[in-house]
Amino acid sequence: MSKTVMASEKKVVVFTLNQKEYCISAEYVTAIEKMHPITRVPNMPPFIKGVINLRGIIIPIIDLKKRFNMGDSEYLNSTRIIIVTWDEMTVGMIVDEANDVLDIPAGMIEPCPNVAGSVAEEYISGVANMDHRLFILLDLEKTMKPPELRKINNGY
Repeated sequence: MSKTVMASEKKVVVFTLNQKEYCISAEYVTAIEKMHPITRVPNMPPFIKGVINLRGIIIPIIDLKKRFNMGDSEYLNSTRIIIVTWDEMTVGMIVDEANDVLDIPAGMIEPCPNVAGSVAEEYISGVANMDHRLFILLDLEKTMKPPELRKINNGY
């Protein structure tokens, strides 16, 4: 029976933006890093902060608050960069905090309601209410869709 339970759970990395909890599937997360110096890249949208050199690999960095029109980020000691790899792209996402890794039972994940906080519905794949906490699951495909990100990932 435990194998069935494990198969019906989704492992996620939980992070905060403006004191709300969001999560992404852990299968795409390769690292969680403290802030690094970011080198600006000209002619990019404001949410693409630039690139970092992480152990010899150049990684584009997006500010999720800017991406979702949630205001400007204030970089504190708790600010993290979540490195994700999806569809042959590696990108760092700036978040306020990276809090947790959780297993969310698949049955607790519901489709996105018409209003789910301040992030546009198009970026959300679902919501989960677990242990008196509401988690908003991000859709990585839509979050990382801009052609500018592919341009940086492919060496400008």
